[in-house]
Amino acid sequence: MIKNQVELRKLHDEKQTGLLNAVFEAQEGERKRLAEDLHDSVGQVLSAIKLNLHRLEKSCTTESTQPLMADTRKLADECISEIRNIIQNVLPPVLTDYGLLEALEGLCVKIEQNTGVKVDLKKKLNGVRFKPEIDLAFYRIAQELFGNAIKHSGATVIHLTLTTQDGWLVMEFKDNGKGFDMANVKHGFGLKNLESRVKLINGEINIYTKPQSGAITIIRVALPNEGN
Repeated sequence: MIKNQVELRKLHDEKQTGLLNAVFEAQEGERKRLAEDLHDSVGQVLSAIKLNLHRLEKSCTTESTQPLMADTRKLADECISEIRNIIQNVLPPVLTDYGLLEALEGLCVKIEQNTGVKVDLKKKLNGVRFKPEIDLAFYRIAQELFGNAIKHSGATVIHLTLTTQDGWLVMEFKDNGKGFDMANVKHGFGLKNLESRVKLINGEINIYTKPQSGAITIIRVALPNEGN
């Protein structure tokens, strides 16, 4: 009887993991499609508009219309920049091209520029590259943690550390915000999403916090042995 219960529990866990994996794969597939559509359609149209504005400015601009033309070109530039930012958020090319560390460095810079929150990134990876699913999971987790800290904690300083220790990849996220009571956290806070992503890569997550004391989140995943 106990053996049957254990087997049923194992099947249930495997089914849940499979469902979570399918959900996240669907989300990433939709993000990829959206990023490609933005780049290939909207981005190209805006670039064509900018080129046409440049031609008009050289041939048709009068003293009275020049300010309007300049403002319109500025709006086109801002729109192109915003489209690029959206693509970076949805599916950053640097993640697939150069790996997790470079993608996190870019994310930290963007967080500082857009929010004014000070971000201190420390790393010790010795040039190690990870499997694509590890890169993606850790990047999405970092995005979620940044979002939570900025929206809910009122943090002004965030420390992000990425290291390899004794066969583990470890990410520590620490903020100086107001903290929270784990017992009273709502599901919409994003913790369930974090736990699900960590579970899919067979990792571990530990959160240390209390009201008015900031929060520390540590994510760990075992790395394959060299040669495997």
